[in-house]
Amino acid sequence: MIKLAVFLCILCQCYAFKILVLFPLPGTSHGILGEGIVRHLLNAGHEVTYVTPLPYKDPPKNLTIVDVSSNHELMAVDDFWDFKKLMARTVNLQDVANIVDIMFVVSNGTLNHGNIQKLMADPKVHFDVVIAEWMYSELYSGFAPVFNCPLIWSSSMEPHAAVLSLIDEDPNPAYTADHMSSQDPPFSFSERVSELLTLLKIKYTKWSRYSRDSEAYNKAFTAAAVRRGNRLPPLNEAMYSASLMLGNSYVATGQPTRLPQNYKAIAGYHIKEELKPLPENLQKIMDEAKHGVIYFSMGSLLKSKTWPEEIKREILNMFSALKQTVIWKFEEVLPNLPKNVHIVQWAPQPSILAHPNCILFITHGGLLSTTETMHYGVPIIGIPIFADQFINVIRAVNKGYGLKVDLNNDVPANLKTSIQEILGNPSYRQRVKELSFIYHHRPVSPGKELVHWVEHVIQTNGAKHLRSKALDLPFYQRFYLDLLALIILVIVSVLFLVRKLVCANKYDSIKKNS
Repeated sequence: MIKLAVFLCILCQCYAFKILVLFPLPGTSHGILGEGIVRHLLNAGHEVTYVTPLPYKDPPKNLTIVDVSSNHELMAVDDFWDFKKLMARTVNLQDVANIVDIMFVVSNGTLNHGNIQKLMADPKVHFDVVIAEWMYSELYSGFAPVFNCPLIWSSSMEPHAAVLSLIDEDPNPAYTADHMSSQDPPFSFSERVSELLTLLKIKYTKWSRYSRDSEAYNKAFTAAAVRRGNRLPPLNEAMYSASLMLGNSYVATGQPTRLPQNYKAIAGYHIKEELKPLPENLQKIMDEAKHGVIYFSMGSLLKSKTWPEEIKREILNMFSALKQTVIWKFEEVLPNLPKNVHIVQWAPQPSILAHPNCILFITHGGLLSTTETMHYGVPIIGIPIFADQFINVIRAVNKGYGLKVDLNNDVPANLKTSIQEILGNPSYRQRVKELSFIYHHRPVSPGKELVHWVEHVIQTNGAKHLRSKALDLPFYQRFYLDLLALIILVIVSVLFLVRKLVCANKYDSIKKNS
């Protein structure tokens, strides 16, 4: 009886929740982040339904895949991710309006996908919480009211105004850099003005497209909500209804920023505790690298084969003069490779960075890459291309563990200078080791924290106690515009009365003199 009582007590503390996770953007890095959330929730015993364009080959029993792989057709990858076009400035990947419009196409296409509509139409499908990636679109907030459950936003970048405004106030641009900024605080006067204008531009861009977004939102969710007997709030209500935001950030890689109670910084949760061993050929290359390994990868979206031919040759010539071994993630075989350069079409990046012989990482500066280099303590050279890569690399430079190389025709020469500086100056490696300690020195691992807060939101019926009161105030009260209007009214009234009295006195004086 005692054993049975103990067993029942333990059983009462075990919960298996049904969780919907949405990461529909067709990109490997976003898939890695989504897979990380799914992996931790599955390991905690929960049932997960995962909306992804990168379906699993052999999903576990407690995972249901909703395949939206046709989303790849919604993004014209070759039109954007081309080094020749980027260097010629014919493509601008820092244009907020352009990015917002591209992401609308993807999110709207996701909502109207047959598999998504089928999921919402099935009356047997219920969820305890929805976790949706925010990527310049708030349309996915409609899943929460349709399934009558809490919403958790997942932010793939360092905290910035566009995401923090969904759960609290905008951060002050006087000392908080935008996620696509090329400057880091403290700011000069002109930089403060620039950051303010950037914030206003983002606000205007989202405001000007609200009617389009609202129409797509209502079209996608109204019928499903009515069938389930649930109220579908307007988009400008649903988008601010999140219980929590899981942020792919941490102070060691970013900046100490004022954050609301329901923003949880869990950068590094995507990194597996037990890494797969390197393939035999890479293991042999890295083990035998007497002078260390330089790992060169520009990520999953940018194709290194689109470098101009002359730049490719100059980079290879520069590498050939080094005594270090170079592993270059490249999509095709290059002829006449130097003996110390090895091409891999696919690279197990965490496993390479974890190897003790990896001494330098040349990267585009994506947040996954900068987080992984912090995790394993490897200095970087960043060649930023788009989005948050610029601010990530600038922060690496300011924190003392990296250097920045601009994307232009001088890349080979500037890379050589930067490599010589980092390998010849031990301060970079020492600094990244110090920051790596800060990164790891947390009360619990990011994966465990992720699971804790997701379960907390469900078990507290939406974690309303963490919700900022700023969301309940209209903007004119938040910025004391009503008080300002009252002060102006009083001043104008006083001036009017004084003017009337002065005019009356003048009239009396003139009347007496006449």
